[in-house]
Amino acid sequence: MKTFIKVIEIWIPDKDRTQLEFSSGLYGALTDFKSASKQQHFAYDEGLPGKAWAAGHPIVLTKFEHSFFKRTKAAQKVGLTCGIALPIFSGDFLLAVVVFLCGDDKEHAGAIEVWCNNPDKKDLLHVMDGYYGTLQYFESISRLTNTPKGQGIPGIVWQTGMPALMEDIGKLDDFTRSNDAQQAGITTGLGIPVGNSDDHIYVLTFLSAKATPIAKRIQLWIPDQQEKLLVCQQGYSKNSNNLAEIFETLTVEKGVGALGRTWLTGMPVITGNLEDSVYNPELDNLSSMLAIPVIRHGRLKAIVTFLF
Repeated sequence: MKTFIKVIEIWIPDKDRTQLEFSSGLYGALTDFKSASKQQHFAYDEGLPGKAWAAGHPIVLTKFEHSFFKRTKAAQKVGLTCGIALPIFSGDFLLAVVVFLCGDDKEHAGAIEVWCNNPDKKDLLHVMDGYYGTLQYFESISRLTNTPKGQGIPGIVWQTGMPALMEDIGKLDDFTRSNDAQQAGITTGLGIPVGNSDDHIYVLTFLSAKATPIAKRIQLWIPDQQEKLLVCQQGYSKNSNNLAEIFETLTVEKGVGALGRTWLTGMPVITGNLEDSVYNPELDNLSSMLAIPVIRHGRLKAIVTFLF
């Protein structure tokens, strides 16, 4: 199955916390690009990960040529043309940067957007930047859209401070671009809050089509009321089956498995083995997972998992 995102990387501060070094990644068959990437280091404000660190919010780079991207030749060789960097902070201190790399492909329909407010219209969110691939009309509509708190995926994330997952968004009244999404073939949307500031709001959204989903499965996990267990609040699967009901009954202890480590450390995790007992590759045909923590004022609010 084709997925919208082709490469995922995690970059973390080195022991001196002055540069970012390679931690882990998902590259599929792009082994040469993986080899080139593992040797890289990024200083503060250098390269795509370093720029996201310095900016304090997600960065979208739609063209690698004549940009600050440091691996342009290696990326071009394997058809990668766009990058999105998501910094993860606890207070003022960077924990990690998650990088998503995509490639322009007529068969891949989807978008990744960064929404924010501005000093003139603090009560509205607009698209600060985004990658839309071949969806040029949807991009033009999106860049003209202003979303208030509580409306659309960005507005709901802003209102709740929590990630939001929506299916069949082309048919939803509370998705402000539903008609345009339906025309573009977009069916699923995911929004993730970014940052600690109450004044500067940032929301990262992923929009994908059924033919080229973001991942085979997406899930939102939250701590229970006693903050002793993680529970699956919501999930999306490319293949509808009864596994969704099974996941809803499972829980994860802090420190146990990949999800439990993310809760314990606040660090994003990529695993190719899915050793966490929550996931059974034989049942779900899954081979790898990305877990992204959502941290607010130094506390873990949720974990978003992408399963491939």
